[in-house]
Amino acid sequence: MAQEATTLGGVRWLQMQSASDLDLKSQLQELIPEQQDRLKKLKSEHGKTQLGNITVDMVLGGMRGMTGMLWETSLLDPEEGIRFRGLSIPECQKVLPTAVKGGEPLPEGLLWLLLTGKVPTKEQVDALSKELLARSTVPAHVYKTIDALPVDAHPMTQFTTGVMALQVESEFQKAYDNGLPKSKFWEPTYEDCLNLIARLPPVSSYVYRRIFKSGKSIEADNSLDYAANFSHMLGFDDQKMLELMRLYVTIHTDHEGGNVSAHTGHLVGSALSDPYLSFAAALNGLAGPLHGLANQEVLLWIKSVIEETGSGVTTDQLKDYVWKTLKSGKVVPGFGHGVLRKTDPRYSCQREFALKHLPEDPLFQLVSKLYEVVPPILTELGKVKNPWPNVDAHSGVLLNHFGLSEARYYTVLFGVSRSMGIGSQLIWDRALGLPLERPKSVTMEWLENYCKNKAA
Repeated sequence: MAQEATTLGGVRWLQMQSASDLDLKSQLQELIPEQQDRLKKLKSEHGKTQLGNITVDMVLGGMRGMTGMLWETSLLDPEEGIRFRGLSIPECQKVLPTAVKGGEPLPEGLLWLLLTGKVPTKEQVDALSKELLARSTVPAHVYKTIDALPVDAHPMTQFTTGVMALQVESEFQKAYDNGLPKSKFWEPTYEDCLNLIARLPPVSSYVYRRIFKSGKSIEADNSLDYAANFSHMLGFDDQKMLELMRLYVTIHTDHEGGNVSAHTGHLVGSALSDPYLSFAAALNGLAGPLHGLANQEVLLWIKSVIEETGSGVTTDQLKDYVWKTLKSGKVVPGFGHGVLRKTDPRYSCQREFALKHLPEDPLFQLVSKLYEVVPPILTELGKVKNPWPNVDAHSGVLLNHFGLSEARYYTVLFGVSRSMGIGSQLIWDRALGLPLERPKSVTMEWLENYCKNKAA
């Protein structure tokens, strides 16, 4: 079957269905030489072009706003939000294959899009689902390593430990030790990344069942797609929950390269650390309360509102509680973003899911009230550049509705999802031969002297 010619992220293609078209790696083998030439041309013709000016505020403010790294798989616009290879979330929901008619996109489809810049067919997505399932066997030593930790260790600690235990399987490390030429680095990186992505659902569901369900693990269902199987192994088989998990994994896969987890994965990978080491480092960044752990904090904060005010909280009570939170020196979790200057599209699509499937849920109704109450208060403070809700403001309420109420586990779900974006970029890092990342740092004395001389 012929597919209409399309341009995504500079990649132009005309897809004819054949056996090789169903194999993701063969698609990359065709694309990589073209993109290598594109990078060489860009560097030779425009390598000296300036991209902007660095200010002292940027240096002191965590490098905010600096354009300083290449990240092919997605781009974040302050007004439009995230685009995966040029496609917005609503566009992805429209064009990516689904498991059920009119349902949410399959994460395997977004993985294909991130890697190739191509919108896959349903046949290609089904083939990738089967490939990931074939790669998903987890060695016994991984579970033994997790079992060595206290059961009450944080889920992210146990999850990252499992990823590190998987590292002994690294194809990249073996190939590098055997003297693999640099031009071939992407191939074992590809194997590692797909193996890692495939094995994360059984590892992370094992962590969940170990901590919260007395260690009673659930076997995979080979008839299910990636996200649905993940939900099944966690213990949730409601069809709406399967759809939620497909949406959740899809929208959390990537958020350009500057966020802590993505940047960490890229940075560690630039040292030619294998994908397991790189992703474990990324997970440790994701576990911070200013990054991925925020989705845990949101649900806990919402439940604290109910504990203090009761379930029938009024708008005035909610305003008082928000002000109380802010005056105590804390933030309202789930609001604001380092780049976005509008409501996060990832929040919006989750809100649409809730309106469709659980409009009467009390916590969802509270989240809707917060959407009305919090932005005006944060605007009144005058210190917040973005008073609007982000992705974390909504996900916990949806998961809680279907029974996954253990907020401490939520960041693990985020981590499983983020593997697709970080893994896709790591493959392209190796394919394009991107170098060791090594920015220049300066001292406060250097900045003081520089500014003094500049003013003279």
